Amino acid sequence: MWFIIFWCFVLVILFGIGGFFMFRKFLKVFPKDDGKSTLDWQEHYVEKSLHLWNDEAKALLGELVTPVPELFRDVAKQKIGSKIGQIALEEKAKKIDTDLIIRGYIQATPKRDHKFLRKKLAIMEIDVTPYEHLF
Repeated sequence: MWFIIFWCFVLVILFGIGGFFMFRKFLKVFPKDDGKSTLDWQEHYVEKSLHLWNDEAKALLGELVTPVPELFRDVAKQKIGSKIGQIALEEKAKKIDTDLIIRGYIQATPKRDHKFLRKKLAIMEIDVTPYEHLF
């Protein structure tokens, strides 16, 4: 009897956690005041800036997202790539360079993950002093 009660309790908790993350994703699909959702804007910036990316920039982005668990890595690349593309389009950049990638990565990363980002940049021997104002 206790075994069944325990598993019912565990299942309710797991369903609650899964439902929370699904609801967060569901909210990103709703259109904002401008008629586009957060995911629509991400796709827009990625598509508009795709021609600015070269193999070196893609490799750097891939290297920066290695601390992200593999299950979420593609979603992180999409989100960070869209932020980098947004910055590049706003600044009318000719190509995506290291500076744009690092600035976009810092801005797209939640504040709670900045310590992991700093650690990864230190491992890659990238100086973060020019980007301190973004942290």
